Amino acid sequence: MIYAILLIIFGLLAIPSLIIAKKPDAKELYDKVAPFMGIIGIVAILNGLWDLWIAITNLGALSAGFRGIFLWFFFLAMALVQLALGFIMAYGLISKHLLSKNETAKAKGEATLAKLVPLQGKLGIAAIALGIIYIILLVVW
Repeated sequence: MIYAILLIIFGLLAIPSLIIAKKPDAKELYDKVAPFMGIIGIVAILNGLWDLWIAITNLGALSAGFRGIFLWFFFLAMALVQLALGFIMAYGLISKHLLSKNETAKAKGEATLAKLVPLQGKLGIAAIALGIIYIILLVVW
């Protein structure tokens, strides 16, 4: 259940403009969380790597019928969304500490970030939807 809640939180943090437009009081909360966005992004990346590991180690689920196939693709989708959002949120921290000495890596990182940032809102909504679906699956299945 905690993974689902974290996924929803990552999604909410990825779409501040949509949230603030609906609830202006939320801007104050976003301003308090903003300094920690890099660390939150690292947590998202670690969660995404964990879900990716689950998907990779459970490739056998693809031969287990509809339920296995659905769950495998679901964990893969969760992993990819978390990795993308985590990279967007943590890029400043990653760039500062890991990429500052390597110009080639920094250029590739900036190119990847430039491709992901336009998708941030959609990724945030996808993260919220996947988190809600995950909670439903935990209750129903």
